[in-house]
Amino acid sequence: MKIIEQKELGTPADVLTLKELPAQNPGAGEVKVKVLAAPIHPANLLQIAGQYATAPDLPSVPGGEGIGQVVALGDGVSHLQVGQHVFLAGVGGTWRDELIAPAAALIPAPPGDVEQLSMLAVNPLTAHLMLTQFADLNEGDWIIQSAANSAVGEMVIQLAALRGIKTVNVVRRESLLEDMKSLGGTVALVDGPDLVKDVAEATGGAPIKLAFDCVAGQTFERLAETLGYGGSIVSYGNLSGHLPQTNLMNLITKDVRLRGFWLAKWYETASAEDKQAALGTMVPLIASGKIKTKVDSRFSLEDIASAVTRAAASGREGKVLLMPR
Repeated sequence: MKIIEQKELGTPADVLTLKELPAQNPGAGEVKVKVLAAPIHPANLLQIAGQYATAPDLPSVPGGEGIGQVVALGDGVSHLQVGQHVFLAGVGGTWRDELIAPAAALIPAPPGDVEQLSMLAVNPLTAHLMLTQFADLNEGDWIIQSAANSAVGEMVIQLAALRGIKTVNVVRRESLLEDMKSLGGTVALVDGPDLVKDVAEATGGAPIKLAFDCVAGQTFERLAETLGYGGSIVSYGNLSGHLPQTNLMNLITKDVRLRGFWLAKWYETASAEDKQAALGTMVPLIASGKIKTKVDSRFSLEDIASAVTRAAASGREGKVLLMPR
């Protein structure tokens, strides 16, 4: 069994190593799964470097989601079958070629593109939950988001388009504008000092009900200023590395609400029914190909240093996947 091991905090390419362990067999109530695909997310890299909200218990195996195939069943397991594909979200430590997990923690996956299904439980679910938990959005309503070319941002565009919700998609490079529109974005704009004016012109002054920001700094303030009365801005990241700036008078006079979203906390606090409902909404959309996440590149476990370096690089065209098999 091959695993990616982390023994210390630091630059991912420097502190991650490939390690081989003896093969294991599942015990009672457990399942042995071969990992088919596991994505590398920015949050993984931040946690490895010790810059995330929670630190890993070292030594550890990174990876928070993926998809695998059942290869052996322990005693008492009846709801899964050998050969069946399963989601690995919630299992932890998915950067490996096989794992032993409690059968109760594994959710059967439908037929479909294993690469797309391996990325379901983080970015698509984040986009879905932010679109449904912070405002009552109806067809024709406007929302705005920063880093619209991120995996979450592109998923927001696609999900909003399916519901007839209009999107203002803010990016940092003009070369990305056409990509945002081709995904179904209503408006695409380059961030900058004139963003508030540009948004008003592009939307005809329509009220914007909801903003999603993962950049912080001045971008946070500009997005908040585009909101209509009673609008909400949801912070879910900090790509700039700066504290979010705010215009206090804008918050007061327009009753703008500041919210935060952290998917890990949602998984911790959501009821089983809420989790099932969210996954039940997203799985058919991804399995059918109605919504997709771009894939930039694929790496073996042996190439982990190159994989995490690519995942951290600017200008990527999608997600980096680990393909252990």
